Amino acid sequence: LEQEYAAWQGARYCLACTSGGYAIQLALRAAGVKPGDGVLMNAWTLAPVPGAVENVGAVLHLVEVLEDWCIDLDDLRRQAAETGAKFLLLSHMRGHMADMDSVCALCDEFGITLIEDCAHTMGAKWNGKLSGNFGAVACFSAQTYKHLNTGEGGLLTTNDDEIAARAIVHSGSYMLYARHGTRPPDAAFEKVKLETANFSGRLDNLRAAIMRVQLTALDENIQRWNERYRVLEDGLKRAAGLRIVPRPQHEFYVGSSIQFHADSVGPGGIPAFIERCAKRGVEIKWFGPKEPVAFTSRYDSWAYVKNRRTLPQTLRVVATTCDIRVPLTFSLEDCRDIAEIVAEEANVR
Repeated sequence: LEQEYAAWQGARYCLACTSGGYAIQLALRAAGVKPGDGVLMNAWTLAPVPGAVENVGAVLHLVEVLEDWCIDLDDLRRQAAETGAKFLLLSHMRGHMADMDSVCALCDEFGITLIEDCAHTMGAKWNGKLSGNFGAVACFSAQTYKHLNTGEGGLLTTNDDEIAARAIVHSGSYMLYARHGTRPPDAAFEKVKLETANFSGRLDNLRAAIMRVQLTALDENIQRWNERYRVLEDGLKRAAGLRIVPRPQHEFYVGSSIQFHADSVGPGGIPAFIERCAKRGVEIKWFGPKEPVAFTSRYDSWAYVKNRRTLPQTLRVVATTCDIRVPLTFSLEDCRDIAEIVAEEANVR
């Protein structure tokens, strides 16, 4: 699996892990994040991402997001200058990639190491370059609903010899690192093997086997997701009061979920709107509630983040952000019906 995914991703090294969150934790540690170090991160993401920062004992500095759900580059610049943080954990949340040319230029300017969370962008591209190939190290998820789905699991990729060596030893290879399918030269391990703790988080063979089968169909499935996404997008675009944010020209997305702003419904009416849709068989997630619901939570519910600042722009964005999964079990006709139901219920007064 590691050899095959590295080849598919176009990376030198790949490590299969127990989860995407574990892969992020390993990526942070292997990239050099130490307790007390500052880590910048976009404020709209899911809880395992800040949880990984907390796990390594780093200090999280949250950055605003824009109406298109991508990181606010102006606020990122301000936070980089004010905090002096030398690491950016960029979460391509729900498949939305920022202007990666600008992100990389900013990281170069401030001497920031970029770590990519690609849980929702396996196969997505910016200017023809795969997500995960912009930073020093990238992390992918194989949890339920992901592009490769084993119920739980993760992948870490990098082209850096030392990061790869540290991650492999951290993951529980003991001194058997020579057996790893995609590994750097022995010299990289000699440098790190005795100072790198073992956290025993390698993926098991059963889930690796499940993932290998799915990898052979990934390119075809990406096209199938995007066919369904475009049908939903077209239907929701024509709905009065719902706002679909246009995808950037330079982005090739993977439409395994779709987001929209329920502007006409408004935050106060969204719970009832979601309930009406659910009664007709359409499940919608809302990212606006103050209290966490299932896997969704706002940044201000992460009470363990010690230096949380108020992010009014992010709060305004998530207040109307709704989300629909796009499983491949949906037919194109299903997607047309779903868009029609959502549009009708959004206009109930």
